[in-house]
Amino acid sequence: MIAIRLEADRVAAGEWPEGDNPLVNAPHTAESVIAGEWEHAYSRELAVYPSAGDRTAKYWPPVRRVDQAYGDRNLVCSCLPIEAFA
Repeated sequence: MIAIRLEADRVAAGEWPEGDNPLVNAPHTAESVIAGEWEHAYSRELAVYPSAGDRTAKYWPPVRRVDQAYGDRNLVCSCLPIEAFA
């Protein structure tokens, strides 16, 4: 959450445009990072590794977004019911 806040601060400071920054374009798939020219205001490395962490444990999402905003707003939990943890 702190890293996301720092990215938002960079947008607010004008370092990245509001419509082209890692927050708007996340998540980045492997294909979106390696294919073609990179025409974003931030680096490919920042797109792949947005925070300092274990780079060997990188998860590559298979798609950018599922159903665009609808999928973001209408989450479906596939977790076990809470009773299963009792």
